[in-house]
Amino acid sequence: MLIFLKEDDMCLAVPGKVISLNDNGTGQVDYLGSQVLANFSLLPGLRIGDWVIVHAGFAISRLDQKEARRTLKLFQELEKQS
Repeated sequence: MLIFLKEDDMCLAVPGKVISLNDNGTGQVDYLGSQVLANFSLLPGLRIGDWVIVHAGFAISRLDQKEARRTLKLFQELEKQS
């Protein structure tokens, strides 16, 4: 299946906190209480407590705690407005 996005469509990336690391390069990420398996092979050196953005099961970027919390706060404000 192909999905075509219009020019003004966008994806939202929710920060997740690394809560476990496995020897095979995967681990668990917590999204506001939901835990998902992610592949960390694209971000060597991750540690428990780091904040990441996951896309299609792969952690693709690392965030500092301040930026992660700021982004989560914005999502919470948007939720209140809807």
